[in-house]
Amino acid sequence: MKKLFFFTLISCLGAFAKPLVTTTILPTKYFVERIAGDSLEVVSLVEKGADPHTYEPKPNQMKSVEKSELHFAVGMEFDEIWLPRLQKQFPNLVVINTDENIKKIPMMAHHHHDHDSHEHESHADHNHDDDQGVIHDHENHEVKHSDEHHHEEANHEHHHHCDHGGVDPHIWLDPSLVKKQAVNIANALIKKYPQNKELFESNLNKFNKDLDSFDKNTAKKLKNLKSNKFMVYHPSWGYFAARYNLVQIPIEIEGKEPKPADLKELINKAKDEEIKVIFVAPQFSKKAANMIAKQTGAKVVEIDQLPENWLSEMQKTVDIFAEILK
Repeated sequence: MKKLFFFTLISCLGAFAKPLVTTTILPTKYFVERIAGDSLEVVSLVEKGADPHTYEPKPNQMKSVEKSELHFAVGMEFDEIWLPRLQKQFPNLVVINTDENIKKIPMMAHHHHDHDSHEHESHADHNHDDDQGVIHDHENHEVKHSDEHHHEEANHEHHHHCDHGGVDPHIWLDPSLVKKQAVNIANALIKKYPQNKELFESNLNKFNKDLDSFDKNTAKKLKNLKSNKFMVYHPSWGYFAARYNLVQIPIEIEGKEPKPADLKELINKAKDEEIKVIFVAPQFSKKAANMIAKQTGAKVVEIDQLPENWLSEMQKTVDIFAEILK
């Protein structure tokens, strides 16, 4: 009798278990959770503090991949290298490209002797193709200042990684592009779980409002700064910089630690541009940043380009930008 009861209990628990989906990075996990609510279990394969440019999935993560009904990719090296292998091992794994229909900026090769500005194309004209029964992205929400952004030092190819086809993958740091990702995510969820269509659409609407509010508040906080230039070890902030009229100057030289001659030029660059801050990330070395800071008096500040709790962590990062560059 006890065995029968135990078997029945396990069967019931299995029947009510949440479907599992996976993401490549933590920001995408946050986006999926905002739209799916409590209806799904969401697992990020690239763990907190890890570098998605070089991360390799652990054997114990294969259980999640095997159970995953959808995987939400973003166009990182991890996606390019590992997803084909995982799909070969798990043929039922459906990959959703959250960067679909998002026009990316080039990852400009960083030549340490050339810091010319590059014009950034507005995000406002990136719309989704018309598909029957899907949510469409209308860009009337964008802050006007984004239409004519220019930025310097956009991003560079990582010669020790894949080059993403020459484009910058860090789209999740621009709220206007996150809205496009959210539409792609919602459409995939509605197609897979149509019984939750109203929930997904309602949550998407709430998320969009939060993103609009964040965008407007960020534009206000980062307007009329005394300095709009910052130095950063790994140039993840190209889209963010372009959206809010900032300039990022990367320390990495073609994806590698700068050599002594490069460091000397970066130090001179920091002095000439009166750089106040050098941003570093948990996933990358701080050695070169500390050396430059020692010679220039700039502050070394850690910010995370892979925020787990996207909205609150990005708000804190914006406050750091506003305080240091004012």
